[in-house]
Amino acid sequence: MPTTDERYRQYADQLHQLSQDHLLKFWDQLDEDQRSQLLDDLDLINFERCQSLIESHVRQRPQMAPVATLQPPPAFEPTPAPDQAELYARARQLGAEAIQAGRVAAFTVAGGQGTRLGFDGPKGAFRISPIRNAPLFQLFAENILGAERRWGRRPRWYIMTSLTNHDETVTFFEQNAYFGLTPEDVMFFRQGQMPAFHPDGRIALAEKHRVALGPDGHGGSLRALADSGALHDMQQRGIDLISYFQVDNPLSQVFDPLFIGLHLDTGSEMSSKAVRKAYDEERVGVLAKADGQLTVVEYSDLPPELASAKDEAGNRRFDAGNIALHLLNREFVERITAPGAAVQLPWHRAEKKIRVIDETGKSALPDQPNVVKLELFVFDAIPLAQSPLVLFTERAEEFSPVKNADGLDSPTTAKRDMIRRSANWLETAGVTVPRDANGEPTLPIEISPTFALDAQDLRQRLPAMPTITPPEPLLLADNV
Repeated sequence: MPTTDERYRQYADQLHQLSQDHLLKFWDQLDEDQRSQLLDDLDLINFERCQSLIESHVRQRPQMAPVATLQPPPAFEPTPAPDQAELYARARQLGAEAIQAGRVAAFTVAGGQGTRLGFDGPKGAFRISPIRNAPLFQLFAENILGAERRWGRRPRWYIMTSLTNHDETVTFFEQNAYFGLTPEDVMFFRQGQMPAFHPDGRIALAEKHRVALGPDGHGGSLRALADSGALHDMQQRGIDLISYFQVDNPLSQVFDPLFIGLHLDTGSEMSSKAVRKAYDEERVGVLAKADGQLTVVEYSDLPPELASAKDEAGNRRFDAGNIALHLLNREFVERITAPGAAVQLPWHRAEKKIRVIDETGKSALPDQPNVVKLELFVFDAIPLAQSPLVLFTERAEEFSPVKNADGLDSPTTAKRDMIRRSANWLETAGVTVPRDANGEPTLPIEISPTFALDAQDLRQRLPAMPTITPPEPLLLADNV
């Protein structure tokens, strides 16, 4: 290992050539630990990548090609039309066989903290289930164990953490005995970092010994799969399908045979699930065809007249809300993340207001945006893929994110939706669930993914009708 002095000299030469000398301006004022921290931050920066982006995205705004036409996307519905029955049956079989063969891996983007929820820790450690108070990570681990029970093969789990929560996440799994999994079942790796830039192209310092670094966006997850060796690990294990989901959605159906089978049957390289928007201005991106290519249009970029536009039947035209549930071919991710790849995810520029230090070393939080941040978005991979498809799913089945401490998309609404889904599954299986005048179940209900992964799975698993005695909670779970 090179010494601190050797590392300093290497960076001093490199930063001088890149006109980023200011990053070492306060070196003489730092103690040994601070010097190591600064050098470690510099190790996280891909300076070659940054230099090209400074010219194209920092000192100027990149020019975006205007969209000439925007159309609703072709999409599969949750249930087949009469002429699709054979296709859906074949797809479910294909999907089940892929899971059974070990071809499908779970991939969780879990770099976030629970700050907005008033929780001090990784968001995946936030406790959410209505009866057991199980954390998000436990529910996803139980999805994997449920898949093993149902299809006889335990899928591998890849978890992308962040610079700030990696160690805490790993420790949380260790303290909880991996929720019934083993350490060999899970691969953790960190998300890539990008520095914040002053508008003139200089990389910003948060402190005299710390670079102003931040995650490179959820699209950076694909690059992190490559850089961490996760894609190579998949290749070695015969995994060629990646089930992508974000850590804040407890209703995620990680292993959906229909989704997987349609993806395989149509030759798609990247497939996406969508829900119909709850209202015109819902803050979700929409899947649409822009100039003939399937893509995601962010809600802030969709003009109000299009957000509210209706078709001849009175239905919302742009109604396919993106819920960040994707299926990607491993070889597709390898292709777009390879060094010098012909097609790569585009970078997005945002002006932000953060605390940085000035040339004298003083720190202040400005009134106006003072830095440029660059991020990658995972949905920008969709137009790069061959034959991308969209599958509508029911919001009540698969989408209730935990983003806010209260109100919409909060722990309260997520727990409510988990209870509602469990009640619906029980009624589909022939169980009478008592409900109040508003149609809400009158007792807490929780079905662990170890017991059932969906309504069909529950019907097959119930040996007898469970006893329901409101207001006593009903929990269905297998021991793991």
